[in-house]
Amino acid sequence: MRENAADAAAPEAPGETHAVPERFSPGMRLAGAAVHLYTASGAVLGLLIVLAAFEGDVQTALWLVLATLFIDGTDGMLARRFRVKETIPWFDGARMDDIVDYLTYVFAPVVLLWTTDRLPDGPVGWVLASLPLLASCYQFCRVDAKTADHFFLGFPSYWNVVVFYAIVLDVGRTGVAVALLTLTVLVFVPVRYVYPSRTNRLRGLNLALAAVWLVTYAVLLVQYPDPNPVVVALSLAYLVYYVGLSLYFTVRARLRGRQDSAQPAEGV
Repeated sequence: MRENAADAAAPEAPGETHAVPERFSPGMRLAGAAVHLYTASGAVLGLLIVLAAFEGDVQTALWLVLATLFIDGTDGMLARRFRVKETIPWFDGARMDDIVDYLTYVFAPVVLLWTTDRLPDGPVGWVLASLPLLASCYQFCRVDAKTADHFFLGFPSYWNVVVFYAIVLDVGRTGVAVALLTLTVLVFVPVRYVYPSRTNRLRGLNLALAAVWLVTYAVLLVQYPDPNPVVVALSLAYLVYYVGLSLYFTVRARLRGRQDSAQPAEGV
């Protein structure tokens, strides 16, 4: 932010000090750049998912989806660790992260859904394929898509997860259509979904359970196309936990908001 002339000309008050910008070593700046490159690699994986999808290599595509999930789950922690906002202040890593997430969480999974014949033929299939794309365009551009206390507001475009289960569990066209319609609506419903790597409440437990879920993803993919029912149940149990906890936090926040609004203002 540019200072105005009046501020520049004003003398310092006695005892007043100004913060000196912190200097970062070349190694620290290089680490910050490496983190940004790590995030950007997800875009390349998104392209490979699409190519694998068109080549009919479903398992490779789903392994690549898992790789993008891992990158997205770890790049934020690395960015905070290496202070990328300070070491490379002119680069908007958050915007790049949104671009990569749209490619890997939305666009590439919808392509995979199409190439695996999970959508109806003709105009109905086109409409169903367009719903996640349009709804996620809206959500990714909302300034309040992530709350100040680190929750997602509305269904957080986990279309890659939807496609994973649709393929691994061999969900038919009708089931996929119902899921797409329902979750598209939920993008616009202000439920506070847990952000496993950022939400402070139960963060340790949520990270541990998310890691277990990633393991079940890998196991189910190794077992594909004959997944073990126990592993399926364990994997789905995490989804039930995640949705249940998100609903709990949503209801709790609303009740707290009502209580705060019902309290009389001070001095009244």
